[in-house]
Amino acid sequence: MLLIENDAELKKSVAKLQQEPAIGVDLEADSMFHYQEKVCLLQISTPAQNIIIDPLSVQDLSPLAPVFADTRIRKVFHGADYDIRSLYRDFGIKVHSLFDTQVAARFLGVRETGLASLLKVRFDVLSDKKYQKKDWSQRPLPEAMLKYAVQDICYLLPLADMLERELMEKGLLFCVEEECEQLSGVRPNSSIKKPFFLGLKGAAGLDPRSLAVLEKVLCLRDQVARHRDRPHFKVLGNKAILEIARLKPVTQTDLSEIQGLSPKLIDHMGKALIAKVKEGLRLRDEGLPVYPKKARHKLKSKDASRVKALKNWRERLSEEWGVDPAVVCTNAQIQAIAIANPGEPGDMECLKEMKKWQIQLFGLDICNVLRKTD
Repeated sequence: MLLIENDAELKKSVAKLQQEPAIGVDLEADSMFHYQEKVCLLQISTPAQNIIIDPLSVQDLSPLAPVFADTRIRKVFHGADYDIRSLYRDFGIKVHSLFDTQVAARFLGVRETGLASLLKVRFDVLSDKKYQKKDWSQRPLPEAMLKYAVQDICYLLPLADMLERELMEKGLLFCVEEECEQLSGVRPNSSIKKPFFLGLKGAAGLDPRSLAVLEKVLCLRDQVARHRDRPHFKVLGNKAILEIARLKPVTQTDLSEIQGLSPKLIDHMGKALIAKVKEGLRLRDEGLPVYPKKARHKLKSKDASRVKALKNWRERLSEEWGVDPAVVCTNAQIQAIAIANPGEPGDMECLKEMKKWQIQLFGLDICNVLRKTD
């Protein structure tokens, strides 16, 4: 294991990484402990070595950008979505030639696609996850945490080779390659300020007055979290906030009846919470927020019949392949196909929901299903 803690060491390692045909990649972040999450470790494996890069010590990670952008070097991740977004957010690093072992496993019909499960089945290796939720921003990191950081990554390259061979045997490698190419383009969520309640599960069912109270309390939580440098959930839980929005407590006694609010929390934040509830209650009716309703396309009877026929076809095919139905086609894709009602496979190319591999593999079958339905 090589620990890199300065720019000079990183440049030396980059020169070697540029000669590799493939690297395994993982990272550790501190989202459980800080207001603004950040990448705290970047782990890279090669056939010869496991490398740990400390972004909190290395001043400049830009030398890594050409390695991740090089299409000749395959980058193997497992469940890459969060990692791809984080690398771009913190370091401006774009990933090309991605191979995601979780995506590959789904196309092979694996039900338990977590890395720990795959390593147990494929290599008879038990992964110890006791450090998964530790604070990776602490320094110095204990030796045990450093060892944990590389315990799984050394298996990524052999796992990818194994899955790639099986995909080739089934003629499905090109499907995974297209999925991974699309996945490599994901980016962090927009920084455009939106109401906090849009990100809270359960908010959609609240009336406008309750939404107003909810937004006031959520703004308070964000201010406190930022000041304390803590994640939102460590300041005030979502369930308690929803209860506050529903019950609208205006006294300390009212607050004490809400589950999830400890006496200590009420002592520290009670007055501020009550003040925010009252602010929400004072808002004029015309100024109350309304939860945006998703535009729902009411299907015509013929479209609905096509959706039903396509779902039946998908169910049969997914059982034949031994994969989750969503791997074949998502519900959103089926609805788009049903409405467009393509007569030929080429007609589906204009549907933004459809992938090229789906049209190539299923295009004729889909059109035949639609013809029989009409």
